[in-house]
Amino acid sequence: MRVCVQIAFLFFYCNFFLVSTQDSSCCHHALEYSQCREACDQLAAIRSESRLKHLLQRLPSYCPESMNELWICINSTLPGASKKSDGWVGLGCCELAISAECRRECKQASSKNDITKVCKKDTEKPLYSCITKNEMGSVCCSYAGKHTNCHEYCQAIFRTDSSPTVSQINTVKEYCQSLSPQLINCVANYTKSYPTRSPIDSLYCCDRAEEAHCQTACKRILRTMNTEHEIMEGLIKECGSEPLPQDPLWQCFLGNAHPPTKSDPETSPTAKMDCAKLHCCSKANTSRCRNMCQEISTNWGTQVWQEFNQLCEYNPDETDLITCLADVREPCQLGCKDLTYCTNFNNRPTELFRSCNIQSDQGAMNDIKLWSNGTINMPLMNIPVLDIRKCRPEIWKAVACALQIKPCYSKSRGNVICKSDCVDILTHCGDFSRFPEGHTPEGICDLLSPTDDLEGCIPLERYLTPSPFENIIEEVIHPCNPNPCPSNHLCEVNRKGCHPGQDCLPYFCVPGCKLGEASDFLVHMDARIQVPVRSDQPGCYEVCTCGQSGRLENCVEMPCIDTTKTCNVGGLRKSHGASFKMNCHTCFCYAGETICSSGQCPSLNKYIGFPCGCADHFVPVCVRNGRTYPSACVARCMGFQDNQFEFGACRSTEPCSPNPCQKNQRCIPKRRVCLTDISDYPCLQYECVSRPSGCDPNQLDPACDMDNMEHANLCLLYQRGKTLAYMGHCQDACRVTREVCGHNGETYKTVCEAFSDRMAVDYHGRCHAMGSVSEFIADTGCNAVPCPPLSTEGCSPITPPGACCPVCAAMLQILWNKSQINVFAKLNRNQPVTVHDILRVLRLHISVPQCDIFGYLSINSEIVILVIPVDQQPTPLQIEACNKEAEKIDSLINSGSPTLVSHVPLSAFLTSELKLSTVSSAAPPTASPLSLTLCLSLCLLLTFLLSSTEAP
Repeated sequence: MRVCVQIAFLFFYCNFFLVSTQDSSCCHHALEYSQCREACDQLAAIRSESRLKHLLQRLPSYCPESMNELWICINSTLPGASKKSDGWVGLGCCELAISAECRRECKQASSKNDITKVCKKDTEKPLYSCITKNEMGSVCCSYAGKHTNCHEYCQAIFRTDSSPTVSQINTVKEYCQSLSPQLINCVANYTKSYPTRSPIDSLYCCDRAEEAHCQTACKRILRTMNTEHEIMEGLIKECGSEPLPQDPLWQCFLGNAHPPTKSDPETSPTAKMDCAKLHCCSKANTSRCRNMCQEISTNWGTQVWQEFNQLCEYNPDETDLITCLADVREPCQLGCKDLTYCTNFNNRPTELFRSCNIQSDQGAMNDIKLWSNGTINMPLMNIPVLDIRKCRPEIWKAVACALQIKPCYSKSRGNVICKSDCVDILTHCGDFSRFPEGHTPEGICDLLSPTDDLEGCIPLERYLTPSPFENIIEEVIHPCNPNPCPSNHLCEVNRKGCHPGQDCLPYFCVPGCKLGEASDFLVHMDARIQVPVRSDQPGCYEVCTCGQSGRLENCVEMPCIDTTKTCNVGGLRKSHGASFKMNCHTCFCYAGETICSSGQCPSLNKYIGFPCGCADHFVPVCVRNGRTYPSACVARCMGFQDNQFEFGACRSTEPCSPNPCQKNQRCIPKRRVCLTDISDYPCLQYECVSRPSGCDPNQLDPACDMDNMEHANLCLLYQRGKTLAYMGHCQDACRVTREVCGHNGETYKTVCEAFSDRMAVDYHGRCHAMGSVSEFIADTGCNAVPCPPLSTEGCSPITPPGACCPVCAAMLQILWNKSQINVFAKLNRNQPVTVHDILRVLRLHISVPQCDIFGYLSINSEIVILVIPVDQQPTPLQIEACNKEAEKIDSLINSGSPTLVSHVPLSAFLTSELKLSTVSSAAPPTASPLSLTLCLSLCLLLTFLLSSTEAP
């Protein structure tokens, strides 16, 4: 991640430091508020500009507005800080604004009156509809008073963009009936009339128009017009046809006065299903659970889920199925905070949880109240216990919180406590006089918590004491946890910064698509998604696009995979989907085909640095897949013919000379490494583009030209006739060419150019040697390479395949299916699939801004992914956070979780191997006071370090 360093901000930082050291700082006003004092103290201690900026934005959540003396002091010394509340009811609606100007005004407003001049009601209907709903929710839920639980469940009714569910309404009744009849009546009046018919409910019909211009006009009309008469007139005018029943567009409008439902014969099958859950059904071990899983994933309103819960949801033999469904419902996310009951779960920035939110916090408290009656109601049995208020109350609280907050502590990401904890607590607190006949603590725990393996259970001891990091603030942040976005939007980490003069949030809210109408799982707009087709034959999929309508569309069936075929490995049968080792190779059985990593295994007689025993001479050749190989020997070893490569590194060639484009087009270098067969899908290293007639200045994706001038986006750069140097903000340190060698063996002019290519740097200077692809040998041509020092003292590093120098990072080595990649290319108009396509999707799964993702295709055809801290000198906590992000992705790949592998082209991933860097001491360093001279030096040094080392 590249964080823009502004000189003004650095002076602002030093100005605060000088004020706080000359005076006793503003923080003495917060003596009675420990959390506020800790946050305030961090302002002078933080060294990372990105973390400092974020903490300033978060400071009001630590320090209440009522602390007037503190805020007067802060506002006088920190012009950028403010206690202005950003909690007006319309704030969460701002992303629905159609115009960028209205969106900006909405985010800066403190009430609806502040936006009426810019945001017109007749053109910003979705925005005002959302605000009206939120206002109604604010009024209704205010009747809850100080009853937090009731208030939260009330708010859930109004947060959803779809009709509130029966369970949501019943929950409000259960928690609020006795507290506030006014609230119940207010919610009832709302739910009776909801949902009201809205023109945008028919957006899906627009995709049925045969002409593209009619589709576009239809969507614009539905978003801007209110009455049926206006809409009909507009469609007739724009689409040039009378409303004929046989026309698919008019058939949709006239025949369906509602969004697609299960009874609509014209509706795409994917709209009726929960395709994310359907992905999981193939993981069932029994045909009964598999069939019930398919039923609840494809049939709205079915009652089969009750039987499924009883027979499958808690069945230890169905762990793979249960975990997959849990990933879909509640994906594991880093970090947990702001809990008021399960406080020992707070301040854990490098741990994964499924459900860290106020509802689960309250749920744990309610569980304890229920268990205090003397019985624990479990799906498989009721367990009689003694008075848990007196018998080990703290460990019972840890049990309740663990079951509600759901730590993803183990590799299996399951949610059961360890057997030894279960036996211990039932032995001491179980009411044996009421135990079912023949049951013992050991027998009960065999059913509920069958393992003590820390890869499969949650150890309670971890949560019996507060987190050791409770005083570490903002060293690792989680902008998207809890999710700040509307229910139909995804939260994405902001790695692009903001336009000058605009407030900079650490996240974006981007529109998404549900994987079927019955699903709550969202994917990004325009993403290509592989979804299963329900049929008698498993292994049948189709590839769909997340369209502008917010639904999956343009689905194309893939060839079915024969999952019944097995692989014969050394006389043993391996089933489809099994991963295993052959010699030193990682292998995978895919529809009867054994796919293994390539390269050589250790041998006493052969040099094994490069494949095929090739010598370690660095005489690079550029293969037509865009990848530089260290020698012709290695290229031939990997299956390329002599006419498919030429001598020299790929980045040393000029793809636009001679100009391959037409006279009215401009040739733009587009360097990429392709994963598809180059004989069927040419991997062109250039793009022919027409000079753009217009660009959106509000689209932010910074690009720096060869003159070190920054442009808001690539379109504007090309429109102005400039040449791209690298993507990202311009960096002063990259004004002068200082060549670096990437892990892929390519020489880059600057570190900025390397980071723009999502390539981590191996060493400084031109590439002149490559390291071994095997971990079993150290004697390579890298002996003469001077490696840069490690970023963190005490780090035990990893060395990526083909690299010379070790690095403090987490690494994934991914085995993938080339034939499946080729299928995706064919379905996508014969466009090749590239390493950048992989990295772009994977990057969305990195939720911590302090970590970023880099990657390349190794010379033995593995996809190598690195998750690296972005700070120049990362803390042990940040390194651990990057490790955890990599562990999360590794686990999702190896379990075939739909949260990852439903995305094309990630669905071609077969298996992954993980290597982690560790730091000998995870103790956080204590900040020492800085002198005036040191502060000024820090300001200058920070400008250089961040601009020269952080990724664009």
